Amino acid sequence: MSAVTDTARVVAPGNPVSQSVRDSLVVAKRNLIRMSRIPEVVIFGLIQPIMFVVLFSYVFGGSMNIGGSTSPSVYREFLMAGIFAQTVTFATAGAGAGIAEDMHKGLIDRFRSLPMARGAVLTGRTLADLVQTALTLVVLAVVALLVGWRTHTNIGEVLGAFGLLLLSGYAFTWIGALIGLSVRTPEAATSGGLVWLFPVTFISNAFVDSSRMTPWLRHIAEWNPFSATVQACRKLFGNPGVSPSDAWPMQHPVWATLIYSALIILIFRTLAVRKYRSATA
Repeated sequence: MSAVTDTARVVAPGNPVSQSVRDSLVVAKRNLIRMSRIPEVVIFGLIQPIMFVVLFSYVFGGSMNIGGSTSPSVYREFLMAGIFAQTVTFATAGAGAGIAEDMHKGLIDRFRSLPMARGAVLTGRTLADLVQTALTLVVLAVVALLVGWRTHTNIGEVLGAFGLLLLSGYAFTWIGALIGLSVRTPEAATSGGLVWLFPVTFISNAFVDSSRMTPWLRHIAEWNPFSATVQACRKLFGNPGVSPSDAWPMQHPVWATLIYSALIILIFRTLAVRKYRSATA
């Protein structure tokens, strides 16, 4: 086995960039095929955000004061950017559990024995999750329109908002990848993913106006990368937003989202690939 592996490594393509891209796409295709054969995973992934839309819209719609209005329709437009962002962020838990399962079954060790780029397994997995997240957003947007959500800007800005959502979700997926490589079972990966996701998504401006929080909690919410994504989407959708704030991410949410996402990808992809090497060594 060692001789075969060593020979394979010698004859591997010489261009590392093209090999990495090719290998990542192969792994992504493998994961997409696997997802299509387990449709209940996709279905359950759709049910949760739809439940959030319906519950928050109709349970809290008439009791939230947004911009001086308690109208349920105003709150639905305020809410949807937060639900969209929460959906792409919660996909992180699934990514971590999937990688932990591959680790547990020894599949990643098999990949490691092949002449493929080291980061391709993780990149392929995160790309496959990105595709699934995009499909979830499409369905969720249809449900949002049915409950009364509307945009008030041009199609370019709307598409830009969804692009920012996917970028932010992809960045957070690398945190899930690191968690999945750091635990021993898929169950632990799911639990570990949710532990940090709830404070990140709820200590934010996603569901309430952060200006109404206590001062120390408001500062955390305003500098939360998740809040920047939500605020950017509200701006690009033309939906009601939070009260004016002096915090830079709230004044420049689009730029803040781009910077936060780039930093998260850079830091956590580096850590995840390093962990991948040591965890499978």
